[in-house]
Amino acid sequence: MQQRLHIVTLGVHDFQRSLQFYRDGLSWTPEDNNYEDIAFFPLGDVTLALYPRTKLAEDATVEPAGTGFSGITLSYKAKSKADVDAILKHVALIGGKVVKPAQDVFWGGYSGYFADPDGHLWEVAWSAAWDSEPADQTGE
Repeated sequence: MQQRLHIVTLGVHDFQRSLQFYRDGLSWTPEDNNYEDIAFFPLGDVTLALYPRTKLAEDATVEPAGTGFSGITLSYKAKSKADVDAILKHVALIGGKVVKPAQDVFWGGYSGYFADPDGHLWEVAWSAAWDSEPADQTGE
């Protein structure tokens, strides 16, 4: 098996609420498709998919109930410390929950965490050691 990742699918409790959070709140553009209960957001070489949690669990033949920390976080590479702060502020305004305010961290960077409407954790992080301009799919 080649060392690659193509799609990350988040099992969501309320598909329309999650779609609104990512599409309208974060201003991400989903792919056009003819499905009413799945959305694909191209993110460069990886695609983020939203799909009802119960249907995703059924497809994987596992129980949909889960509690506590899932053991997975998603990360967004910010352009600066100010960008980290601005993103976390915006996420709070659109219904996300800031679970760890931005702060200087042990590995030399600056980061904070938010949870989307289903509790999926996103780290928003910046480091001077990274390239100054992370890949930006919008051209901005």
